[in-house]
This record gives sequence, structure tokens and C-alpha cells, in this order.
Amino acid sequence: MSYLKYSPFLKKKFGVKVQKVSIDAGFTCPNQDGTKGVGGCTYCNNNSFNPKYCKPKKSITTQINEGIAFFSKKYKNLKYLAYFQAYTNTYADLSKLKKMYEEALKHENILGLIIATRPDCINTDTLDYLEHLVRKGFYIKIEYGIESTIDRTLNLINRCQTYSETIRAFEISKNRNIDLGGHLILGLPKESKEDMLSHAEKISNLPINSLKIHHLQIIKNTMMAYQFKKDKTYFNFFDIDEYVDLVIDFLEKLRPDIMIERVFSESPPEILIYPKYGLKNYQLTSLVEKRVKERNTFQGKFYH
Repeated sequence: MSYLKYSPFLKKKFGVKVQKVSIDAGFTCPNQDGTKGVGGCTYCNNNSFNPKYCKPKKSITTQINEGIAFFSKKYKNLKYLAYFQAYTNTYADLSKLKKMYEEALKHENILGLIIATRPDCINTDTLDYLEHLVRKGFYIKIEYGIESTIDRTLNLINRCQTYSETIRAFEISKNRNIDLGGHLILGLPKESKEDMLSHAEKISNLPINSLKIHHLQIIKNTMMAYQFKKDKTYFNFFDIDEYVDLVIDFLEKLRPDIMIERVFSESPPEILIYPKYGLKNYQLTSLVEKRVKERNTFQGKFYH
């Protein structure tokens, strides 16, 4: 196996194909509401990944039902995980979180939760509650937005957090039987190839189970869209071949037991400004797998 994938893990764990159903529960972020900053991360437009059925004015149950109706047309005999995806999904009082999470878990086809959040928006009370849900038999995964391991970069993108906060989040989250995932963007402003590859080494030191990777995209209605229009040299972009090789170089340095959930994702064309590769996730994944064979390499080849 060239690299370790997340989807076979889920199928083996549950014995059936498992699909994530996205939920927009109406959360915000501390760097949008003024708690830590305003304007949000410079790349952020949640419409770039929110399915059309995800609207916070709809109940969580309604969003789950509409998501299941969508996926059941394509696949039969699926089970589902409720994916609290939009913005920061632990950024609320625990009483409010419990109400939201438990509404999702009451659905007969939901096996557990995947919760996307920021590393600076988690605490031991929330983690204790999530650990309690694991003991009740539910699958729980927290997906932390790492984005970069370099504080200079985090400052440039108005992340309003430090990498030390990421380290702390993983430390207080480990050893609870909660799956811990991360999200990383390759190609953020002012990062060299050496900087990007250094992320693999640092992330390998975290108690992390799985990782999502994708390239930087310029999305409409973001601060980066303004920056891109003003000065395109502020950014470094890849052609397809360059990105494929970068991903493989990254995987070679990554700890071999970290499952890879994704190596590519392209936003909807109506909001994507640049780059426009015109590839589906599976197509880019196929290119990576083909190149891995050509290079006769594998995940963790240069991991120490």
C-alpha cells in the first residue's frame, strides 16, 4: 500500500460503507465575532465546502434527512456519520453542544459524530462529554483545523491562534478513544516547499489518527480574493504535476500510521477564482497513486 487511507478504516470498523452527512448548525468563530479577531481567516468562505442542503435555518434532523436522501440515490445500504462542518463546532456552551450533538445521535441511521473545530476552541469539559458518548457506543472524531504549523503563516492568514495551541488541543484530547483528525493547507502565503514539508515532520509528532490535505484556493468573497487581485505574486501556486509530487514528498516524511482522508479538494466553480484544475478528488488521487508507483515510494519512507 502506497499510503494509508481513512475510508477503508471506516468500512472495516462498521462493516458497511459509511458516508458523512454535513450539518451547518449555525456556529461562528472567535476570529469572526471579535473575541480574538474580525473578518475570519483570509481564505475562508464556508460556501466552498457546504452542500446545498446545509442551512442553519433548518433543524439538524432535517439536514440529516435531506443529506441521507441525497446519498441514498447513489448508494444502497449506507450508514452515516453526522459531520458538524461549518465554522467552529465546539464554540458554544456545553449545554448547547449537548443539545445539538444528541439531536444528531438520536437519528436511527447515525453511528456517530465528526466535529470540525479550531484547536483553541476545545476544553476538558467538552472532551469529557465526548468521551462519555464514546463509552455509550458512538464513534466520535474531532477534526482540528491545523492549516499550518508555522506561526508566521498563521498570523498572515489572520488565524488568530498559534501552533502551540494546536499542540495543546491534541494533548488534552488524546487517550480518550476519540479519533483525532487534522486539516492542512499546502501553499499558504510565504511558505516555501521546505516549510510545507516541515509540516509533515511536526504533525507526525502529534497524537493524530488522520489527516486531510488540500492545496490553497482563492475563493470569491474572501480577503485572499482581494489580495490576489491586488498582487498575485503574494501567492505561490502549483501546476498539477508539481502538486502531485509535493503531496508525495509530504507523505514520504509523514508518520506511516496516520490515515490520509484526502489529498485534494476543489471548490465549486461558481465561487472558485484560482487555480482551476477541473479535477474531481478521485481523479487527482489516481494521479498521486500512479506517481507513487512510478517513484517506487510510500508513506513514511523518510519518517524518523
